[in-house]
Amino acid sequence: MSVELLVWREDGPVSRERAREAHRTLRETAPSPARDGGLARLAEELPGHVTTFPGAALVTMTPEEMDQVSNHAFAAARALGLVCYDPQRDLVHNLGPLGVHPGMQLHTGDGMVVVDPDLGLVHDVLGTLSPANPFAALVVFGSHFIQVSPGDEPEYELEYKEGVLRRATVAELAEVRRAFAEYATGERAFLGRHSWSPVTS
Repeated sequence: MSVELLVWREDGPVSRERAREAHRTLRETAPSPARDGGLARLAEELPGHVTTFPGAALVTMTPEEMDQVSNHAFAAARALGLVCYDPQRDLVHNLGPLGVHPGMQLHTGDGMVVVDPDLGLVHDVLGTLSPANPFAALVVFGSHFIQVSPGDEPEYELEYKEGVLRRATVAELAEVRRAFAEYATGERAFLGRHSWSPVTS
């Protein structure tokens, strides 16, 4: 059994519906040498994992390799100006729009790490919270972070650390998404909307 990522070049953000269709179409296409220099470079970055097609590439890996190889592929695709679709998680990694913190990282409980995630990816990741993906966090190392975990249904536990770690209970996913979007874009209105309690060890 293997898992895979679809990587290709687009002029603007791609929806999950468009990415699913591109993935289905590629599965019916014969491999061919890469004409796009970025796709050729991706194959060099991930030897043995990349099959090229006209205008796209598939990165394949075993489930045991998924965290290491996919996180490398996410970073390489971004550096090469390529869009990446993860059909296992049904998530698209677009090139923008981005948050305001250079080097900000998105971490998930199912092992995904993305540097400079686009805001659409952050939004969609929060919809995947589950026992298999028990948390999501945006981290600006050395400065601050925001993290969420599912609490008692239908609530979420939201944590924010900037010096002191604080926790709030949030009732709706839409409010979690709003808080993460504000954090990513440099706003802090979420701090005033919720009742925060210091977290002591």
